[in-house]
Amino acid sequence: MSLKTLPLLVMNLGGEMLYVLDQRLQAPNIPEDKSQKAGIWSEDDRKRVMSDIISTMFNKPFMEELLRPQDIYSHRAMRTLLTRIAHASIMRLNPASMDKLYDLMIMAFKYQVQLCPRPRDLLLVTLNHIDTIKSFVRHNPRLSNQIDEAQRQLIEMYKPLTDGEFHLIRQTLLIFLQDMHVRVSVFLREKLQNANGHFVLSTSGPVPQGSDVPGLIRLFNNQGKEVKRCEFPSGGTYTSPVREGSFDMAGDRVTRLGTNMYSESAENTQTSGSPKFKQNSQADTTPNPLAKEELNLLAKLMGGMEVQDSPSGNSAFRVNLFTTDQEEEEAGTASETHGMFSVINIQATKDHRANSELARIAGEFTDHEENSDAPSSKGDHLLSLMDDL
Repeated sequence: MSLKTLPLLVMNLGGEMLYVLDQRLQAPNIPEDKSQKAGIWSEDDRKRVMSDIISTMFNKPFMEELLRPQDIYSHRAMRTLLTRIAHASIMRLNPASMDKLYDLMIMAFKYQVQLCPRPRDLLLVTLNHIDTIKSFVRHNPRLSNQIDEAQRQLIEMYKPLTDGEFHLIRQTLLIFLQDMHVRVSVFLREKLQNANGHFVLSTSGPVPQGSDVPGLIRLFNNQGKEVKRCEFPSGGTYTSPVREGSFDMAGDRVTRLGTNMYSESAENTQTSGSPKFKQNSQADTTPNPLAKEELNLLAKLMGGMEVQDSPSGNSAFRVNLFTTDQEEEEAGTASETHGMFSVINIQATKDHRANSELARIAGEFTDHEENSDAPSSKGDHLLSLMDDL
């Protein structure tokens, strides 16, 4: 496990989160005074939300703690961290909508990791995210400088790493992402994802930098002179590598991985729903997961947003990533129901001495867990920083 994986994970997931929120907060082409009366987001609201989130995400103390060598977090801790970053603005997300947003972030980044031609290109994917984030706040010089400083620190940290270190980072990311198989409509529509949530990897296109096109075997003698060549079918249509992308503060990254895939179509943020929500949906009654009923559900899962007053009386905006409040409530209810399990204790032995010994060992584990709680837990340093921001 690499201790340098966390900054790349947070920056890329944060970038994907901002892509989705920006697309959902885009105001229709109506006058601002009418948009306020209609209770929808104005362009000023969108800029304010994006600026608040980006300012928190690239806060100097937060970045200093993030860049410290440390183990990668669990999904639960990562979701908590990203929720606090998202709620640094006037926007609020229902837990069910946050679940949906987290699924979108994870699956988009998983697709990018799997399609990276070589592990070092993970840095190019991260730089693409940061370049796009800067475009969101180009109207704010202070925030732009804040992002530039964070980008400079990332480049100084990752650019000198060896290929082996990047291989270890990629392996750590794949372990973190391996159990996530949420279906996303844009991937399904483009046939980049199967019905089971696994991605389809192409066997064609340019090979990575420093690699030869497969299909040729060269034989050498003991003096190192080539004596024979033979060809074999490679099983795909491969081409020579394209030029290498720029790892500098600005430049052509070459790869499109990490850019905003939601900017072209508003439908790209649709997902097929988490298993918890699908328990209450009609799509589950169909044996074929890509049947017509489920495709109709895909078209409705991401949608409208509304404005409401917070219970405390302060004006706040709530973003709903479902089409209706009823769908959002059903998703939340399904999530709570999914977490309720019955626990059955089974007495497997009548040996009281063995029982006493097991109880003593279990007590030692319990004491150890209680003593090692909090400050040393993964993510506590960053989460405590989020409380102070």
